[in-house]
Amino acid sequence: MILYKEREITKCDVQQPGWHNHRASTSAITMPNPSTRPKPVRRSCRLSRGNGARNELVSRSLESAQQCLVNQDYGTAFVHYLLVINLAPALKDFARESFRFTLFKWAEELDSLGRIQDLFNSYEQALELYPDDEVIVNSMGEHLFRMGFRDEAAGHFHKALKLKPDFADAKENFYRVANWLVERWHFLMLNDSRRNTKYQQAIQKAVKSGYNVVLDIGTGTGILGMCAKTAGAAEVYACELSKTMYELACEVVSANGMNGEIKILHMKSLEMEIPKDIPNRVSLVVTETVDAGLFGEGIIESLIHAWNHLLLPPQISAKPSSNPAKTGRVIPAGATVFGMAVQCPEIRRHHRVCVTAVGGLCLSGVGELHSPVSYSKDADDSTEPYTTERLSQIQGGYTPLTEPFQALAIDFNNPQELEGLCSRKASQISLPITQEGVLDAIAVWFVLHLDEENSLSTGPQEETCWEQAIYPVQNLFNCTVKPGDSLLLEVSCQDAYLRICSLDLVTTEKMAVVEEASQRLETNSTSSAEAELCTALACLQTSQGSGQRKFMLECSEIALLNNSQYHDSFKRAFCKLLSALKTGNKSEAVEDPVCITDCGKKCTREHAHSAPDPLYVLDVSEGFSVLSLIAAKLGSVKAFSSVEKEQHQAVLKRLAEVNGVCEQALEFWLNHVEDDSSVLQRPSTEKLWSAIVLDCVETCGLVRQELMEKANLARCLLEDRGRIFPERIVMYGMLVESDTLLLESAVQGTEPTLGFNIAPFINQFTVPVHVFLDLSTLPCKHLSQPVELFTLDLMNSRANYTSREVKVEACASGRVTAVPFWYQVHLDDEISLSTFSKDSHWKQAAVVLHQPIEVCTGDQLVLRIQQHKSSISITARREDPQAATASAN
Repeated sequence: MILYKEREITKCDVQQPGWHNHRASTSAITMPNPSTRPKPVRRSCRLSRGNGARNELVSRSLESAQQCLVNQDYGTAFVHYLLVINLAPALKDFARESFRFTLFKWAEELDSLGRIQDLFNSYEQALELYPDDEVIVNSMGEHLFRMGFRDEAAGHFHKALKLKPDFADAKENFYRVANWLVERWHFLMLNDSRRNTKYQQAIQKAVKSGYNVVLDIGTGTGILGMCAKTAGAAEVYACELSKTMYELACEVVSANGMNGEIKILHMKSLEMEIPKDIPNRVSLVVTETVDAGLFGEGIIESLIHAWNHLLLPPQISAKPSSNPAKTGRVIPAGATVFGMAVQCPEIRRHHRVCVTAVGGLCLSGVGELHSPVSYSKDADDSTEPYTTERLSQIQGGYTPLTEPFQALAIDFNNPQELEGLCSRKASQISLPITQEGVLDAIAVWFVLHLDEENSLSTGPQEETCWEQAIYPVQNLFNCTVKPGDSLLLEVSCQDAYLRICSLDLVTTEKMAVVEEASQRLETNSTSSAEAELCTALACLQTSQGSGQRKFMLECSEIALLNNSQYHDSFKRAFCKLLSALKTGNKSEAVEDPVCITDCGKKCTREHAHSAPDPLYVLDVSEGFSVLSLIAAKLGSVKAFSSVEKEQHQAVLKRLAEVNGVCEQALEFWLNHVEDDSSVLQRPSTEKLWSAIVLDCVETCGLVRQELMEKANLARCLLEDRGRIFPERIVMYGMLVESDTLLLESAVQGTEPTLGFNIAPFINQFTVPVHVFLDLSTLPCKHLSQPVELFTLDLMNSRANYTSREVKVEACASGRVTAVPFWYQVHLDDEISLSTFSKDSHWKQAAVVLHQPIEVCTGDQLVLRIQQHKSSISITARREDPQAATASAN
């Protein structure tokens, strides 16, 4: 191992990725966890003749290991197995299954105790004995990933796949870690021919002008460094922080015949020193460490350090004929940032609560709910200044409310300007509103000036690999605007991030009041006139005050809260089930209307004797959910919520108070559970659940990990006629032709990459499943009608299957490049929700085919859908006409 041996690892080092379930209970990458103990090892297994004392020790240790497993003393059992296999290697295959089981159980125990270094030591000992055991190698990778060692985890998953190419667990793990190591924008960027050509032209011009000692900061695949070398640079250096990308760049440079001509360093440019890392200062720095908000990848800090420590001094503007060999410069030379105010319902529903009630719950009076993407003067470290969207493909489109404005300009070849950027005084901009609408966000893009002749724009109308930066407006009371109004913005570069804050909205009506008060003051300079003017000026303030308590929800959680159909459907399903259960229980007492409808102070012990035995409802949805509260408000229900964050619990408590739900009707389940991994258990020794809500589909469009395992356990915890919500989910899909999905999934040959051979190396990290798609705006051609692909039944395990083949007829001619899919979530036989609807908080996903398939109208393809655990894979092939005829016969 590499990283984790450099220091002792403690529990506080563990990173909790966003897709982890309740605390550390489960994750998107799941450690093999055998549910049954291995068969006892028979002593009749013969040991090789030889040292009798050794054989006796082996036999006794084997017996001791078995007894320790029975007693669940996994640590001692592990030590005994190590001794047995070291003393008797011939028993390796015989003891493999028991050894795996012991290792995994011991690792679970060490993880729960925070003994992370001991955990890795145990895996190292195991791999010394079983270096080619793909299950152990894969499990080691899973632990590494959970600890944040993604590069090392990827290496283990890749090794496990080499040992067993059809190992489904390792394949799924490698796909997931590949998304972390090589983000999808790498493929779009490398496929952006215009971007690559512009950079090449600027680099060629600079090198031929004499700037021939080059440093490529954040080299990625090494393409810019190779451009410099082919342009004739005498020396080329490159640095890359990511271990995966560093190794990939080394392979690419070698494959393109430049091994030894470009020195690649595995480090941040901020750590580079002269002459330790490079012998002398360079004359040219090339970089593309910019994100949608320009400064988000740290270009300012990198360039300040480069000018101070790695670059030759800049050219003095008064002496344009300065010798390039003695001066330095940067590509890109600078940038200009633009923005405009926009109306966009899709942005609005992810950052502002737009409904006043859901599922019978009143949301007013709960306080201010906002997303983490928020910039205000009192913003803390938990917020982000902007998010990103591709406005040209956003659902429902967008409407400009102002003309574009220039927010900022920066010269990357001016060290003093770079160093003064963060301390630069915030500027205020007044934007006249030009279009009536609802102010939802400030959209920002930039023009990257590579040199005097070459530039790149990331504007919303451009075909570019970059998205636009989005600054949601959340701090104004009234966001309705019309021509004549003015929006006051503040632009700053605090912490080297571009920050744009909407300060005030000045309406025409308020300006008229101020003008009238000013005129009165001119004609009558009394103290009352001055007070009137001050009052009028105070009325201009339209930003939200700090009187309300503020709560932060994730963007996806706000979109969920805005999904009225989702909550109303669950309320109807709850009502049907509870009504059926109450009707079936003839001995149930009459409901106490005071306890049900007025659960405030009137809910006293005097009524306890007449209150019916409540029905128990458990909501184990991921993140923030109000479903438990919707159930609690129906009456005669004791609802349990699995929300964990204190802020989430505070919101639910406040909502319960506002909606008259008594404190006893809603509890937080994790407060009752000793082990966070045992969320699904009885509410009490003598009770079972009437309903359990499982979160089946992730916001990204995939089925949640371990869904079927949770459903199997949940069914055992239900009372007679109790239900799991949803009871089943049905997967639908269609055939499409989409060049966009191809460009996002793999580099398409050498043409877009300027003839450099990059595709075979980075395409190793191609992931066939694309998530967070918006199928309604995806540029594609539909080649078939939607078809039902697969069903997962959570209430009836016998109705499930592991694979299915579906014939799909093409309704148009074209190239089938992908199969987008979505789900119909059935709460019961009558009530269902689609994850592919206008107001859905869910996105869709798609499987991109390894090779496109040409089809004509009427052709049939066979889609094979397979389920492994909760993961579903799709493959496509042409229907064999002969096989079809034989089947028909």
